[in-house]
Amino acid sequence: MLITAIAPIAWGSTYFVTRHLLPPDAALWGAVIRCLPAGLIVLLVARRLPTGVWWWRSLVLGALTVGGLNVLVYIAAQRLATSLAATIMSASAGALLVLSWIILGQRPALRAVAGALLGILGVVVMLQPGGGAADVWGVVASIVAMLSSSLGFVLTRRWGADIPPLTMTAWQLIAGSLVVLPFAIAVEGAPPALDGPALLGFAYVIVIATAVAYAAWFTGLARLPGAVVGVIGLLNPVTGVLLGVWLGHEPFGPAQLLGLALVVVGVLAGVLTRSAPATHRR
Repeated sequence: MLITAIAPIAWGSTYFVTRHLLPPDAALWGAVIRCLPAGLIVLLVARRLPTGVWWWRSLVLGALTVGGLNVLVYIAAQRLATSLAATIMSASAGALLVLSWIILGQRPALRAVAGALLGILGVVVMLQPGGGAADVWGVVASIVAMLSSSLGFVLTRRWGADIPPLTMTAWQLIAGSLVVLPFAIAVEGAPPALDGPALLGFAYVIVIATAVAYAAWFTGLARLPGAVVGVIGLLNPVTGVLLGVWLGHEPFGPAQLLGLALVVVGVLAGVLTRSAPATHRR
């Protein structure tokens, strides 16, 4: 669970980094620049290429969990306040719980459900008051990103039980980047010029918020029930909100303090619950 927690904490920091350091209006190239180098780095460690059905499975999963997700998160981070973007993504806790039940047959324990609902409530409370203007396209991007990634993560668990987490990380990062690359060239033209802050920001998101974070997340998906992973994922919006307050001077008052307490209780309730052994359908 501690390894898994690395991922949402790192991902939560990308809202602030993207909004304040990375070039605007470059969502497609931003996803490619972030994910392709990270995938190649992990592939050098994993040293294994896809075979058979994993060529098309990698493309499908990469499009859901990497390509589409990071393009949409980039758009959301540029259009929404850090706290608002993080709050919408918190619904992934519930989405992972429901999809794991439907697709994997993992019936969640009552405490896991209560923990997820309490955590989501806490994140919503943290948003009040004045979390920033709700740009419509930013909100839509956040919702689609949440649903896309949740479905991809559950399918990763269903299809990839025999694939090591590092290998899965490399395949999806590279495949997702290759799916986005032709659209980046056709829509945005040449890659954006990167100044010093942008180079620093991309260095962080490539190594920490992508290579390390995805490897940690897929490790959790391979070993923990989807409901527990979803609850741990609530650390993503908490990190986003706290960084928005600390570095972006976004509002933080009694409501945010209460919300943070609810999230902490919800995460503890979700991860400490004793779940029945997970079933896995091939």
